[in-house]
Amino acid sequence: MLNQLTISQLRNIGDLSLQPCSDINLLLGENGSGKTSILEAIHLLTLGRSFRTRSLKNVIQFGEKQFQVTARTETNMPVGLQFDISTGLQIRLNRSPLKKLSDLASQLPLQYISANCHQFFEMGPRFRRQLVDWGVFHVEPSFNFHWQSYKKILQQRNSALKKRKPTTEIKLWDEHLAQHGEQINALRLKYLDRLLNDFCVIFTRLCTGYSSAEFTLKYRAGWPKETNLKESLEAGFERDRSLGYTRAGSHAADWSFRINNADPAEMLSRGQQKLFYIALSMAQGKLSINTSRDKTILLIDDLSSELDMSHQQGVVSELENLPVQCFITSTEMSLQHIVRPEKDKVFHVKQGQIEYPSS
Repeated sequence: MLNQLTISQLRNIGDLSLQPCSDINLLLGENGSGKTSILEAIHLLTLGRSFRTRSLKNVIQFGEKQFQVTARTETNMPVGLQFDISTGLQIRLNRSPLKKLSDLASQLPLQYISANCHQFFEMGPRFRRQLVDWGVFHVEPSFNFHWQSYKKILQQRNSALKKRKPTTEIKLWDEHLAQHGEQINALRLKYLDRLLNDFCVIFTRLCTGYSSAEFTLKYRAGWPKETNLKESLEAGFERDRSLGYTRAGSHAADWSFRINNADPAEMLSRGQQKLFYIALSMAQGKLSINTSRDKTILLIDDLSSELDMSHQQGVVSELENLPVQCFITSTEMSLQHIVRPEKDKVFHVKQGQIEYPSS
């Protein structure tokens, strides 16, 4: 959780300081005012990358050579990020250079909900794996070890396949790949079962028309369910050698939540699809809490898109009961009347500057 944020020379923001509250922070303003740039700055600070561009040069304010984002967490720990055209990206955590991005992610768990998040249903298995792995990473301490080990072993096996190494040299990696893959599979399944329970409660409150629906998990491990991963690697060895890469494994997993055994993408409207994704993110935020921190960070860009005022109010009401620090952008000025003045904050954004609400 952040209790102070400073942004310099980022897009249309020259110099901005923000003192967010621990609950809901509402950023209101016209299109192009800089609201999404504030979310981007938080995203950069916590994940080391932007959700708008792959090239950080595009984030620098026109005419400048660098941008900076600094913050302090609820424990008063300083975090800072700077990107310079000449020296590149530098991130400091508690005044020391950051060694691994996973260290930053564990300190500041963050989720981003885009304005067009209903496109979640159109995205491929890779995005869905990343989504669930974010949650498992923050809930299961052993997951990162197994996932990092799995990726390194998979890279070695694929390299051996591509270079057409001898069979014994390729199969040397199979046992260890299978061991870590089976552990990843078990952790994902355990997490998804828990996630489904919380998701059902939240989604049916946001979409009351589905209060009596049946929600189930559809899961594919990445290899046939009638075998284990070691057996699948052995059975598919010749095919892998022909293709030059490993097909079966945790890197090929996929999952979905079904409603009455049907695909939600085929039965929900765009607004309901957005609520589906929001409920999923809320459930993940709720599960990610452990003894080392109080709240995760949730960024919601353009809440008003696809949702009428009644459903926007439903989202805000649900957020008030969740252990998340939320930053919401919107052009809908009337949203300021549905947040709690004693706990939440409303900021008006104009031309890259913040207008603080009068007390």
